[in-house]
Amino acid sequence: MKNTGIKISLFLIYFVFAALLNSVGILISQSIEVYGVSKPDAAVLEPFKDLSIAIMAFLVGSFLPRLGFKKAMLISLAVVFFACLGMYFGNTFWSVKLLFLTTGLSFAVVKVAVFALIGYITDSKKSHSSLMNLIETVFMIGIIFMYVVFPLFFDENDPNAWLRGYLLMASLIAIAFSIILFTKFNVATEPASGIIHDFKEMFKLFKKPLIWFFVAFAFLYVMTEQGIMTWLPTFNKDTLKLGAKLGSQMTVLLMVFITLGRFITGVIAKKIPWFYISTVCVILAMVLVLLVLPLAENVETVKINSLADLPMVSYLFPLIGLFLAPLYPLINSTILTSVEKEKHSSLAGILTFFSAVGGTVGSLLIGNLFDSFGGDKVFYLSLIPFAIMFILFFVINKLTATPSA
Repeated sequence: MKNTGIKISLFLIYFVFAALLNSVGILISQSIEVYGVSKPDAAVLEPFKDLSIAIMAFLVGSFLPRLGFKKAMLISLAVVFFACLGMYFGNTFWSVKLLFLTTGLSFAVVKVAVFALIGYITDSKKSHSSLMNLIETVFMIGIIFMYVVFPLFFDENDPNAWLRGYLLMASLIAIAFSIILFTKFNVATEPASGIIHDFKEMFKLFKKPLIWFFVAFAFLYVMTEQGIMTWLPTFNKDTLKLGAKLGSQMTVLLMVFITLGRFITGVIAKKIPWFYISTVCVILAMVLVLLVLPLAENVETVKINSLADLPMVSYLFPLIGLFLAPLYPLINSTILTSVEKEKHSSLAGILTFFSAVGGTVGSLLIGNLFDSFGGDKVFYLSLIPFAIMFILFFVINKLTATPSA
């Protein structure tokens, strides 16, 4: 298989960063319990992660090809390797802040590198879309890994036992580093033209109407996904009366369905145009919201003795992940393949910036409106971005069919 080594490298590095980035919920809980920080203080971990991603992505997107994709990925892995060791040996709230700051900065570099490299190692729009979905599938597997494996290190008799999870992460990072180090990246970097020139070239992309619609989609999608993903445990706990532990465990269902959806899309994207997959999925997501959320109204507290005792909505609502899953990688792939490969890095930087901002806005928006609307009503708000995205698909489909877009 062509470029197998590079593809394995992309899968590995995305898996590692998915696990680290999505430990934020666990770390917020642990910081409150172990380090005794307040909830408002612990809440700064989310912007530490997202804002560092946004800022770094905007800075590196234009000139990353000149640094070299392989070198950038190795530097990023080295930084988070020492951050994980810092967590284990530091064992303070500042160690947690430093972990997410460095993870956010490094992931921005990695995401831009990965998205740009996909364009160099695929030879058609359909193969690009398929690989994009498979890489995003691996990202979701990394999230599931963190939610399932990391809690295994918790020990009521040893308050520091959970830190051993970061020794495991450091080991996985070292393996990924070694594999990437010895993998040949047959991608030629461009001669240096200067940072100012690079930024000018990146901002020229905004002259294309297509990029503005792309930015709108990226912002809306991540805002919606993160809003649901971040607050589903609270929805399960408070609205469905499942309790904190079971509410968090049931959240893994959402991750599983997103993973399954992206894997399926990676297989069928070579045969079915992105437009049909995306429009059907967003319609089904809206139908699911309208049919399932009414089941969350006035749920009574019952003793949970088996999985059969759980309310039906706790199984059905996470299905939305199946329909959300294809949208992000499909649209990203469609837009990236509509511009020259040399501009993929800059475009990936723009995408990563607005995705990070959208994620922060979505989490804060749902969080502030959760009590006002009620847990059984707040997710109806997702219908608004879904409807806008549906319209955007028609515009993007028309513009990508026009070379000058």
